[in-house]
Amino acid sequence: MNRFVSLCRRLRRQAPRAAFALFVLGMGSAAMAATPPQAGAAPGVPDTMQQRVAACTSCHGVHGEGSADNVAIPRLAGKPAGYLVQQLEYFQTGQRRHAPMEYVVRQLSPAYLRDIAAYFAQQDVPYRRQPVPAVSAEILRRGEQLVLRGDSTRGVPSCVSCHGAKLTGVEPMMPGLMGLSYDYLNTQLVSWRTRQRAAEGPYCMGVVANRMRESDIAAVSAWLAGQEPPADLHPVPASAHTEPLPGWCVMGKSGAGQ
Repeated sequence: MNRFVSLCRRLRRQAPRAAFALFVLGMGSAAMAATPPQAGAAPGVPDTMQQRVAACTSCHGVHGEGSADNVAIPRLAGKPAGYLVQQLEYFQTGQRRHAPMEYVVRQLSPAYLRDIAAYFAQQDVPYRRQPVPAVSAEILRRGEQLVLRGDSTRGVPSCVSCHGAKLTGVEPMMPGLMGLSYDYLNTQLVSWRTRQRAAEGPYCMGVVANRMRESDIAAVSAWLAGQEPPADLHPVPASAHTEPLPGWCVMGKSGAGQ
């Protein structure tokens, strides 16, 4: 196992092709863990939750805290389980595109996906501050405006209206934005604009991202990434979020009942 971890660390610093190979290796180990050993065979890999998520933690961190080496790899710890299930399903169907992730989840059952989501949703690890590019005070003010108040002239709702007053997410489906890196936030907003990310029902984030200028995306990403998150990064209960979603935005269904 120590050799596997050492290999993971080396591959994470290499090219994407090597990272892809790591995912294959990790999921191969998980498949071995799920297969009962035959009589007389050498003991297989222990079927523990840590082994089942080995392909995930090799990039996202042991507890889903995010990568110290790659700011584009997001934190998973404490995200709503329903949201995590939904994203794993989207990688399976191609609604969300990222070749290594699509390969990892391709053959996993719904129950296996729920186990993975529940594991990371329960994790509680300290926030690791990520680097933020130097931007002007004017850009940060624009980012703060969009995050906290939105821009009615462009039909852009505030981030807090959906992601919660503390921006840590809302159960069961709204992910937190705090604790994510500038690069990840910026990349995902662009992905919504270009339909590299998709969702069930109304294309809520796609609509929002396309109403934002490119400079707005950079401003929101910089402001969010520069904030000190609250001590508790877990999502708030749905009952604690009283601000209604925009009328044209409907949450997806796939993970909502988890």
